Amino acid sequence: MKVIVLQEISSIMSIAIIFNNKDPEIWKEALEQKLKGVTVEIYPTVESPEEIEFILCWKPDKGVLSQFPNTKVIQSVGASVEHITNTQKLNHETVVTRIVDENLSLDMFEFLLSSILFKMKNFDYHSNQKQHQNWFPTNYKTIKETTISILGLGEIGSFVAKELLKIGFNVKGWSNSIKNISGVKSFQGEEELYHSVADANYLINLLPLTLKTENILSKRLMSSLKKGAYIINVGRGEHLVEEDLIELLDSNHLSGALLDVFRKEPLPKTHPFWKHPSITITPHVASLTNVNSAIDIVIQNYNRFKNNQELLNVVSLKKGY
Repeated sequence: MKVIVLQEISSIMSIAIIFNNKDPEIWKEALEQKLKGVTVEIYPTVESPEEIEFILCWKPDKGVLSQFPNTKVIQSVGASVEHITNTQKLNHETVVTRIVDENLSLDMFEFLLSSILFKMKNFDYHSNQKQHQNWFPTNYKTIKETTISILGLGEIGSFVAKELLKIGFNVKGWSNSIKNISGVKSFQGEEELYHSVADANYLINLLPLTLKTENILSKRLMSSLKKGAYIINVGRGEHLVEEDLIELLDSNHLSGALLDVFRKEPLPKTHPFWKHPSITITPHVASLTNVNSAIDIVIQNYNRFKNNQELLNVVSLKKGY
């Protein structure tokens, strides 16, 4: 767990919430209930931006944090931070933290397991056949003969890998640095990326979005998968080269894809993904932050900051995660 100590902290009495696509009121209410005497303000109604040092953040508009010149801590209310680091010019003294919550990992695992089994047991095929009143039995795969490759073995990726392994899947993974997970074959660095997916039936992307991982789901990588493989993207929309996916689906090299994240959200009505028969779309719901558990993490960091103690789950601005 990453921690950091902030020096020369002034006494803070208020918290600013800056949210897009998330209801700030329930967070405000929860904070006020547990932090008696602390003023919680919701942007843009912040009385004195120059006095704000602690900000609760989710997908802020580009450059909006420049209105708060004395910010010391920016707390993401999700596991990701690129919605902050990629859109804001941050003071080098500002610390960005994120939510690390076992509920996020468990929810992600359940979503991915459901997605894999849905495809593995041909529910997509039978659903389509029902529309035509066709009774066409077809073969299915079993867990023990199915190989899953996971891109990204961080907190959530490692948890998912271990849980899939327990069930009986063959699991391997790729990450920037070597990971030692018993039973999971780990690949490291760019030179091992293509080997990590070569014989996979399912490729799950759980990577953080950085300059190095942007467009990683390209034609070259997805073509390295065995014919009939299935793509599940729950990382970020910017990881996927969209036209490459459509090409590989149309040529039947890939059997399908489940996409939970997109370059633009909500996905525009005119986007070709909506009508593609081999693409399943979910509206960024794979793993949703639970305010009831995440709020305690936020409060811990607020109190640690106020008392000049180590902060939890600090992000490396150089790495981007």
